[in-house]
Amino acid sequence: MSLTNNRLTAAEYEVNFADVHPPFSNREAALVEANRCLMCYDAPCTKSCPTSIDIPKFIKQITTDNVKGSAHTILQSNIMGAGCARVCPVEKLCEGSCVYNMLHEPPIPIAKLQRYSTAIAMEKQWKLFTRKPANGRRVAVIGAGPAGLSCAHTLAREGVDVTIFEKEAKGGGLMTYGIAAYKVTPEFCQEEVDYITSIGGIEIRYNQELGRDISVTQLKSEYDAVFLGFGVGLARRLDVPGEELDGVVDAISFIYHLRTNELAQTAVGDKVIVIGLGMTAIDAATQAKRLGAKEVTIVYRRTQAEMPCTQVELDLALLDGCKVIWLAAPHEVRGENGKVTGLLCTQMKLGEPDASGRRAPVASGTEFFLEADMIIKAAGQMPFTGLVEGSDLLHLNGKLSVADSATSINGVFAGGDCVNGGREVVDAVQAGKDGAAAILDYLGLPVEIRKGAAISEPVL
Repeated sequence: MSLTNNRLTAAEYEVNFADVHPPFSNREAALVEANRCLMCYDAPCTKSCPTSIDIPKFIKQITTDNVKGSAHTILQSNIMGAGCARVCPVEKLCEGSCVYNMLHEPPIPIAKLQRYSTAIAMEKQWKLFTRKPANGRRVAVIGAGPAGLSCAHTLAREGVDVTIFEKEAKGGGLMTYGIAAYKVTPEFCQEEVDYITSIGGIEIRYNQELGRDISVTQLKSEYDAVFLGFGVGLARRLDVPGEELDGVVDAISFIYHLRTNELAQTAVGDKVIVIGLGMTAIDAATQAKRLGAKEVTIVYRRTQAEMPCTQVELDLALLDGCKVIWLAAPHEVRGENGKVTGLLCTQMKLGEPDASGRRAPVASGTEFFLEADMIIKAAGQMPFTGLVEGSDLLHLNGKLSVADSATSINGVFAGGDCVNGGREVVDAVQAGKDGAAAILDYLGLPVEIRKGAAISEPVL
């Protein structure tokens, strides 16, 4: 069966892709939850936040109606705090560390409270940071995603002029092009980019791709330093027969198309198989179901104990009607007349732990067949290894090699997914801050950056 689109009515698309984690309906609801916070000494929630947001402080500021101060506390540590409040896997970070979990009570809804403060700050266009006078230094940043924007904002606050080169037509990176549409809208992503760059000193040049329109060598000659934050985005191949058949797509391309077109224009099958169980796989599976697929089956080669996605994300997929087949690996994609008809899978069993510490799946010898007219590959991503000149920049696994954000090329720094291979948005934000600190030191502009803010930054 050929892939189709426009399966649902406009009203059904609107319901299916409505905000999956809606904000507080009013101020009073936010205050009730904020006042539950125990304001723990040496708060475990703050320790578990990659950007070290002072969570008890911003929640306390909400309880005293100091929303502006609350937003400042959040954004001085994480300039993309508004977006992270929508997409962070908080159940394994701040909320997962909340002491209420040990009391068998619901944890403080930290993400929802963070969204409350930052949404008001963006709506009211509060200017929470003052840029220092321009100091004549110029830095080029590759990629207007979380790492690049975070690096640029930190540098701009210190008086550095920053030019961001972005290959897409819009900024935001993964937030704009790679996350489920029911978590963040393109409109919100644009608002967040505009809010971040409103500090001044940041220019974004769109449709400028590294390796095509610009090069590291060129930028090094024109700028005082370069920061590489171009992320990852190449889907890992399955390397099984039939992978090239019509109807086999990768999750990155599937989500990218969905994010850059009307929902009704994204083709989806009747019987969809998603291979993998990371966050991207969940986003692909749930969105396929919400686009109108009748059946969505997730195939994962390990057990639930080893899955890379969170339980919250898995529950979301299960509630949407997706099915999961554990301990199954793709063996061959089968088709007729050039189109997919199904997937032959090998039943797996767990052997000894591999390099990641998880027990490695090994084939048991049993095979089974699943019918499908669409197969979505979500078995991991690979870096854009061809974008940079000089193989000495790369690890053997293709990720950029850095030491304290610095690459082997003098004056060239890197951070985010192109270095770590693909983690969370909040990790990329921290990598951007770290990169900015290293660049400031390299430029002879040392400034103590604490939680992403200069010590001299006024506290509201």
